[in-house]
Amino acid sequence: MELKPNQVRLMMLKVADAIIEAEPMLSQADRDLGDGDHGLGMKRGMEAVKVQLEKLEPTTVEQVFVTTGTAMMTSMGGASGAIFGTLFRAGGKALATAGRFDPPDLPLFFDAAAEAIMKRGGAKPGDKTMLDALVPAAEKAKEVTTLPLPEALAAVAAAAEAGKEASKAMIAQFGRAKTLGEACIGFPDAGACSVVVMLNAMSDYVKTGA
Repeated sequence: MELKPNQVRLMMLKVADAIIEAEPMLSQADRDLGDGDHGLGMKRGMEAVKVQLEKLEPTTVEQVFVTTGTAMMTSMGGASGAIFGTLFRAGGKALATAGRFDPPDLPLFFDAAAEAIMKRGGAKPGDKTMLDALVPAAEKAKEVTTLPLPEALAAVAAAAEAGKEASKAMIAQFGRAKTLGEACIGFPDAGACSVVVMLNAMSDYVKTGA
């Protein structure tokens, strides 16, 4: 199974809707550790994504992901806009030659995204950031390239969920949460929560909508 460019567009519209719906949860996750604006920023970004994707007639997979990332970057501002915009722009550019989206593309996408984010923001796994969900997803993606796409994406989403849960035990090294020290233990990183929402939505789409 593989997704053609327009199916990837429809998948990302589902991702946008999932983030918008998850805004209260994401805002609470950020209030637990920071200033509480992560959910609203992600919602604003995904509303901009929907505007761009609803009128897009993509000819490549890269076009869908780069359009998504650019819309987030330009509408959100701040660190989250830069980081999540980079996720989709870098991941999309790694698939520049792909006319479809299938399991062997997953490690290319997630590796490029994680590497670009680490380079841009200076964070690494273990710092209690969205990388603690994204990097486990990237590692799992390398193991599932021979599985059907629904099974592969489900495994990648589950790895991100496990990473998000593991972030509860970490002490934040970036952002407002850094000032909390050990008081941030017990709460997951809000960005990691967003990664999980997005990957679950991608997984749900290929199970039901593709």
